[in-house]
Amino acid sequence: MKKISALLIASSFLLTAFISCNKPENKNNITANGFDKSAMLVSYADNLIMPAYATMQQQLAALQRASDAFIANPNASTQAAVKTAYTETHLQYIRIAPFNFGPAENALLDNFLNFSGGLDYNFTTDGELTGFSIDTVTIVSNISSGIYSFETLTRSSFYSQGFPALNYLYFGNDAIAKMDSKRSKYTNDLLARLKNLIDQVSNEWLGYRAAFVGNTQTSSGSPIANIVNQLSYQLDLLKGPRIGWPLGKQSNGKIFETKCEAYYAGISMALAIENLNSVKRLYTGNNISGKGLSDYLIALNQSTLNSDILAQFDVALAKLKAIPETLSTTLLTDPTKIDEAYKEIQKLVTLMKTDVASATAVQISYADNDGD
Repeated sequence: MKKISALLIASSFLLTAFISCNKPENKNNITANGFDKSAMLVSYADNLIMPAYATMQQQLAALQRASDAFIANPNASTQAAVKTAYTETHLQYIRIAPFNFGPAENALLDNFLNFSGGLDYNFTTDGELTGFSIDTVTIVSNISSGIYSFETLTRSSFYSQGFPALNYLYFGNDAIAKMDSKRSKYTNDLLARLKNLIDQVSNEWLGYRAAFVGNTQTSSGSPIANIVNQLSYQLDLLKGPRIGWPLGKQSNGKIFETKCEAYYAGISMALAIENLNSVKRLYTGNNISGKGLSDYLIALNQSTLNSDILAQFDVALAKLKAIPETLSTTLLTDPTKIDEAYKEIQKLVTLMKTDVASATAVQISYADNDGD
């Protein structure tokens, strides 16, 4: 993969969106071999994407209530309750992460809520802000000074807000004892930021839906191209930052156990498994008959490819589920299990990024030079 800064990633995504919205399109081909692509996109919008954002709003409200209770009375019981709410909210975010196009892409939602390094895999030292880092230095500094902005487009900004920061504030070392008025304010500001961004994207989908369901092209920036790209990108995130990079796949075997996603909460494997489940839901159209990309492939006379992909999903999921939680401990005690899952996910990446992209005439538009 090519090393790309977060700013360049953001800029390229926005430029792609601008170009795709302003260049002339050929007349839409609504059907392909009798398959209704428009109906597929309607189902994606109405049965998968928009309901998932609504559920995310509900989960954030539940997290806010649990957080308020923890802040008011920090103890083991309220911390356990906030962990339950935090876990459900983070899992729900993993479910909407594959929809990182349109309103979510324009809002840089993934950067601000759950930054993964953007496939910049220069893992060489423990202190680098790469992968699923948590910038505790900046978090502590922000809390101490009371001066901070969550809109700054820097790695320190991305890694000191959203789920990384909440993870540290709720579950970091001595989190109960350290929850004072300054930390309380920072925590509440983080939650308000989360809510505002999710509300913004959810509301914008109401207007974006018509453009989404009305464009059945497969050119760059089209809904179908965005879906195929996100299927590939999410699998790359799973293979890379979620399990491969901590395992040492880009650092000559050096383990980075503290760079696991949600390190302090210890739910890295739950998130990784949900990541793969969410990709499968997007691929199948949430298993609604005739309404998923998998059905589109069958219409394109790619039934064997579709069967291979579904089978590989099952194999990869089984390997992921065989990895004990916590991932940070398993990296040190039984890395072979993680490596087995990595190899199966790699196969799925190749099927999606090469075969599905070719079958659907979609160009993979994000940079990746790691030999998939």
